[in-house]
Amino acid sequence: MAQTALARERLFALRETIAKLEGKSAPALAAAEREALASGKVGRQAVERNGCGLRLPFGVAPLDEAMEGGLPLDAIIEFRASLSRDAGPASGLAMAVAARLQKREADAGRLLPLLWIGDAIGTLEAGRPYAPGLLDFGLNPERFLHAAPRKLGEALWLAETAVESAAFSAVVFEVRGNPAHFGLTESRRLNLRTRAARRPLFLVRQAGEEEASSAAFRLHVESAPSGLRPLPDRSKLSGSIGNPIFRLTLEKSRNPAPLSFLLEWNPHEREFLPVAEPGFARPPGEQSAHSGAQLSASANRSHRSQAMGALLAFERAS
Repeated sequence: MAQTALARERLFALRETIAKLEGKSAPALAAAEREALASGKVGRQAVERNGCGLRLPFGVAPLDEAMEGGLPLDAIIEFRASLSRDAGPASGLAMAVAARLQKREADAGRLLPLLWIGDAIGTLEAGRPYAPGLLDFGLNPERFLHAAPRKLGEALWLAETAVESAAFSAVVFEVRGNPAHFGLTESRRLNLRTRAARRPLFLVRQAGEEEASSAAFRLHVESAPSGLRPLPDRSKLSGSIGNPIFRLTLEKSRNPAPLSFLLEWNPHEREFLPVAEPGFARPPGEQSAHSGAQLSASANRSHRSQAMGALLAFERAS
């Protein structure tokens, strides 16, 4: 079975390469759907489970156009943070996308839970999901399940089983760095599970480098400064902090070069908003909450450093 799955994945990759050379859209996904239906592994009910579409748009036209309509809901999507300090933005973006998907599932009458699989090392660095924070961020904690396997092998097995069961609206797999036991082979195996079950897997990679994988898209995520909180009269509340803003770089896609976007997440409406310029500006006279002492600029000083003093050689004490 493993050899058959690997051969099928290589066939899909070959078809996609040929399509790129011919300048056509890749037929790999359509071929996978036809073969899965013909083999009987995916029934008509599995197709109808995502009757509202196999794409989850961000709601931002330039980004959705670059992603061919949005995030595919039967593939692996990787959210990568190159530094440990950006683990929060990567997890936050994955949660925002999951909240948007959860809302669409609820509108369609499907109340499936979300499974978050936390890496043991990553949890020590970035912490675990916090239920009140999830609620403020737009997620329903009652339909949020968290698993904390002790080993990476156990986490991989759980991710494959959870995706294959199609019991969750999405599975979030958190991993730190680029572990040797989670490479291209394991990624291909997970990708086959997502295509067969028509359920997405959101891979959150903390402090990791770019590497070859079967992810349909890879987004590099960083934090961006938030603006001031807007008031009903469209004014800004002084000293407040507005909605979170993410800086996204579309690293892996069909586009010839990486594309960057600034997105604001509105947790109340559970929608993304495009940001033309980050909100750096502050009202006149207002300082940041932890601003340092204001020092006057140096003046009347020589532009050259002073000469070194004389060096004295002392005798040894013993």
